[in-house]
Amino acid sequence: MAVHAHPDDESSKGAATMARYADEGADVLVVTCTGGERGDILNPHLLHDPEVLADLPARRRAEMDAAAEALGIQQTWLGFVDSGLPEGDPLPPLPEGCFALTPLEETVPALVALIREFRPQVLLTYDENGGYPHPDHIMTHVVSMAAVEAAADAERYPELGEPWDVAKVYYHVSFRRSQLKAVHDALVERGLESPFGSWLEDWDDRDARQATTRVDVATYYPRRDAALRAHATQIDPDGFFFAVPRDLETEIWPWEEFELVRSTLPPTRGEGELEEDLFEGIRTARIEAAS
Repeated sequence: MAVHAHPDDESSKGAATMARYADEGADVLVVTCTGGERGDILNPHLLHDPEVLADLPARRRAEMDAAAEALGIQQTWLGFVDSGLPEGDPLPPLPEGCFALTPLEETVPALVALIREFRPQVLLTYDENGGYPHPDHIMTHVVSMAAVEAAADAERYPELGEPWDVAKVYYHVSFRRSQLKAVHDALVERGLESPFGSWLEDWDDRDARQATTRVDVATYYPRRDAALRAHATQIDPDGFFFAVPRDLETEIWPWEEFELVRSTLPPTRGEGELEEDLFEGIRTARIEAAS
């Protein structure tokens, strides 16, 4: 189960990993907390498209369906309203009724019910900063971690089904400086233009959060790209997501990375050693239980 804030987040974070595990036979479910109703149209080709402007929420739902199909996964909506990204100094207040302001008494049980129904062994979500400080991303972290704890407690929300303890919880580790520098250097060495030069110049220490797990997904980059393109209102087909030749990306950075933050299983690796599988330890425990 991967818990995301908006439609399109699932395609820019962990998409290739989900496609890989779906192909390997895992049931993969994306839970989208909001409908993305307040998202800006980020594709300049669609800024003035009358069909898009007529009903952006419906368009974003249709885009989500297409992205899920491209990845070969399931998807459901948690049912809350996009908070938007406040801008200005001082920041304006968040809109009434939005996800980031909805009490945990409403949001947490909604996710608990899905966890107990789907019974995931692995759950993916964002870190305490939301990956980046969007109010919906931060709230997705809060709700995800609270729901994992509550779903395992038989005394909480007994009306929502039998308790379920998620074996492993990971944060996405995306757009690390080390990753972008490796790709940037490879582009420059080949005489190609890099979209990341100015990023690296202004970058603070975003690698402070270290990956514990690195999943090889090189052959699934085309599926990830198809899912990104499905979110046509949010993804510019001429933007930075597609600026790196895929053969170079496959050679230089064929992984998606994650940080293990909660586990009910004993460690399977020494300190500093990277896991290569989100289900590491789970498969072993299953075999031992069967025997």
